[in-house]
Amino acid sequence: MTDFLANLALGVDRAFSPDALLFCFIGVSVGTLIGVLPGLGPLAAISLALPLTYYLDPTVALIMLAGIFYGTQYGGSTASILLNLPGSATAAVTCLDGYPMAQQGQAQLALFITAINSFVGASFAILLVMGFAPVIAQFALRFSAAEYFSVMLLGLIAASTLSLGSPVKGLAMVIVGLALGLVGTDVNTGMFRYTFGFFELADGLSLVAVAMGLFGVAEILSNIGKPVGKAVDVGRINLKSMLPTRAQWRQLAMPTARGSVVGSFVGALPGTGPGIAAFMAYALEKKLARDPSRFGKGAIEGISAPEAANNAAVQAAFIPTLSLGIPGDAVVALLLGAMLIHGITPGPNLITSQPDLFWGLIISFWVGNVMLLFLNIPLIGLWVRLLQIPYHLLYPAVLLLICIGVYSSNNNVFDIYIVLIFGVVGFLMRKFHYPAAPLLLGFILGPLLEEHFRRALLLSQGNPLVFFERPISAVFLVVCMVFLASAFLPRIKLFRKQPQ
Repeated sequence: MTDFLANLALGVDRAFSPDALLFCFIGVSVGTLIGVLPGLGPLAAISLALPLTYYLDPTVALIMLAGIFYGTQYGGSTASILLNLPGSATAAVTCLDGYPMAQQGQAQLALFITAINSFVGASFAILLVMGFAPVIAQFALRFSAAEYFSVMLLGLIAASTLSLGSPVKGLAMVIVGLALGLVGTDVNTGMFRYTFGFFELADGLSLVAVAMGLFGVAEILSNIGKPVGKAVDVGRINLKSMLPTRAQWRQLAMPTARGSVVGSFVGALPGTGPGIAAFMAYALEKKLARDPSRFGKGAIEGISAPEAANNAAVQAAFIPTLSLGIPGDAVVALLLGAMLIHGITPGPNLITSQPDLFWGLIISFWVGNVMLLFLNIPLIGLWVRLLQIPYHLLYPAVLLLICIGVYSSNNNVFDIYIVLIFGVVGFLMRKFHYPAAPLLLGFILGPLLEEHFRRALLLSQGNPLVFFERPISAVFLVVCMVFLASAFLPRIKLFRKQPQ
């Protein structure tokens, strides 16, 4: 207990330093703005901000990038409620009941509920991160190369089978991501691999360029020519019109609690993320409701539970990332990539070797969520006006910033070509319903997966059974098989039942 309080004091001291507070505020403000603007998301925003962090202290850089991540969860509900324009799968759940509430003249109430529930869900998950991440890290100290390979494989399979959409397409994208991760110089032999004569690929594909292309440029291409919804007039903004009644507070209490628990559990699983957490929380509330027909027509529970769940999932995703080095979803995978760029290796040793970074980051989560609470409620009117910016002015500016951000990361024009190529690839993937998130996960974890695989075989003198002989590794591999079986067996049975 004494060590815990000492670490907590260390985290408070780091998180409340002037530079950490400043960049935390910048991160959550940018994140909220990106979340409010329909069609943009945390991946594009973090990819754009990543080159700017090269000159910052690693802890401060991560505080800012994490602030962008959870800030977008707050802001994402605004466009969903006012315009019925979800920028992500998470915000799509909020649309189901948030937009009908806005149509009924309850837009201010809906926006206030989402802000409060986002804070409650995030705070609950932060407490879990503080308690469980160090415990998991102590357990992970027993890991060798075989265990690391198995747990990374579990994260990739979970990302492909648990993500929304077809698990076959998800698994295919993971494999494509793994293949892209092979491009560059072989660490063991020093030979170039899959560079096709381009010397610029000797160090591999740029993470910033791939992420910006798949999510930023692809989003812009996907929104070209789409009609923009008409903003809802929320009228005069005042606190009285936002506050729920006593009956509504009682109605919100249990859905918020259940959403926080569901989001924390789902978010802590590798390869899931806030989108799945929000859908699960919504489905649970609809199943428990006395009158399920209210859902989709402006039910308060329909926005309270998903909002608590998605923000809890965002914070809980840092449990496997910081303690095991396994990202919870694509955005956290990008943050993991940012850590590696700054020379930080997430894993069981991070908490003990760099306690100021770990605890400073955790305390900053709560500081950032408090900032977001005070930012979102008074600025509802401002976000509504920002939503009226025409797309034909907004997206060229974003595209220009993407090109500047990619070029500044390595001062290399070749990276601009890469981002444009992956922008087209990302657009085609969206068109044919192939998920981009598993591809990014495969790309980031691919080199680490290969390194631990080869190291395990080297230590075992080429014996492939080493992955099954070690108990922890064997358990992870069995869970991998369970995930694959649960995803593909029902489809195989359905295929066999179809008339030939």
